[in-house]
Amino acid sequence: MKLKALMLGVAAAATATTAQAADLPVAPEPVDYVRVCDAYGSRFYYIPGTETCLRVGGRLRTQFVVNNVLEDGPWGSRDSDGYSWLTRGYAYLDARNATEFGTLRAYVGLRMQVENGENGFKLDAGYIQWGGLTAGYLGSNFNIYTGQAFIGVVTRDWSDVTTNQLAYTAAFGNGFSATVALEDRSDREVGAYGGTRAPDFVAALSMSQGWGSAQLSGALHQVYPDAAFNSTNASGDEDSLGWAIGAGVNVNLPFASSGSNIYFQGFYADGALSYIGNGITDISVVSNTGTTLGSVADYGGNGDKSTGYSLSAGVYIQATPTIGLAVDGSYAHVDQEDFIGATDADIDRWAIDGSVQWEPVSGFVLGADVGYSNTSADITGQNVDDLDELLFGVRMQRTF
Repeated sequence: MKLKALMLGVAAAATATTAQAADLPVAPEPVDYVRVCDAYGSRFYYIPGTETCLRVGGRLRTQFVVNNVLEDGPWGSRDSDGYSWLTRGYAYLDARNATEFGTLRAYVGLRMQVENGENGFKLDAGYIQWGGLTAGYLGSNFNIYTGQAFIGVVTRDWSDVTTNQLAYTAAFGNGFSATVALEDRSDREVGAYGGTRAPDFVAALSMSQGWGSAQLSGALHQVYPDAAFNSTNASGDEDSLGWAIGAGVNVNLPFASSGSNIYFQGFYADGALSYIGNGITDISVVSNTGTTLGSVADYGGNGDKSTGYSLSAGVYIQATPTIGLAVDGSYAHVDQEDFIGATDADIDRWAIDGSVQWEPVSGFVLGADVGYSNTSADITGQNVDDLDELLFGVRMQRTF
C-alpha cells in the first residue's frame, strides 16, 4: 500500500513539472531582418550578416527607329535594313562599404538586348572605387557632356567613350576636383592600328556647383599605325604622339523648371580624332560614281597626323512636371592628311537631334526623336556628293 501511494505521488509530481515546463516561453529562432542603409542615399539596404550596403536596380527599354529615309540611306538598297527594332535590359548592382580610407565601392552594370533578331550581351560598366582611386570599365574621364536627346537617333560629334581605365581623383572642396588616368588606347584608335603598346594619358579639372558645372580635359595618345601602313610610310616614322583638349560648361536655367539646363563644349585633336567625336570618324567617303575613296584616320600617308575639332551645344527644358523637351547639335571638321595619294581632304559634318518625352509615372518614360545630319568632303580632283541622313524613332522605357 505504501509502495502504491509512493508511485502515485511520483506520477503526480512529474505531471505537474511537465505542465509548468509547457507554460514557459520558447526562445524564437534568430532571424536576419533586412536593414535599410541610408548612408549612400535611397534604395540601399544592408546585405544580411554584413556591413555592406547594396542597391539593386534595372532598366528595360524598347524602341523602334526608322533608318535614314533619304536617297543615301538603306531604303535605297534591297539588302539593307530600313528599320531597327531594339529591346534592351539593364541590371545594376552597387555595393558600398565605409573604410578609414574612404568609401569602398564595387559597381556592375550588365546589358542584354535583341535587335532585328540579333542577340547581344555585354558589360555596360564595371569598376571598383576606393577613396579617390577608380579601376575598371566606365566612361572616359575626357568625356564632358554626352547629349540631351532622349534617343539620339543620329550620332552627334563629341567625346563619348566607355573604356578600361585606372584613375585617381582628388577633391579640393567647394565642388572642385582633378583627375589623372591611364585609359585603354584600343577604344581611341581611328584608322588601322598596330598592337597595343602604351595606354592614353588623360587629365581633367572639374567644377560642380549650384549654378551648374564645367570641365577642362586633356589627353595624350600614341599614334601607332599597323605594319602594312608603316612599311609604305614615306617619312619612315614608326609612331608619333597625338593629343587632344576639350572644354565644356553646363548652366542650370533658373527661369525654367528644375532639371532644365543648357550646355556648350568644344574639342580639338591632333592625331587623336576619337576625342572630337564618333560621327565624323566613323564614315567612308564615297565619290559620286559610288567608289569608296577612303576613311578618316589619325594619320596620313606622309606620316603627318590628321587634325580636327568639334563644337556642340544642347538644351533640355522640363516644360511641365511630366513633359521634357531636348535638342542637341554639333559641327565637326577634319583635315585628313594624304587621303588619296598626296591629296589632303577637308571633311565637315553637322548634326542635330531633338526629342520630346513624357513621364506619366515616376520611372516610366515614353518619347519620340528625330535627327538629321550632313557630311561633305572637299578633295582636289574628286567629285564627292554630300551624305545626308534623316531618322525617326520612338521609345518606351521603365527604370526601377
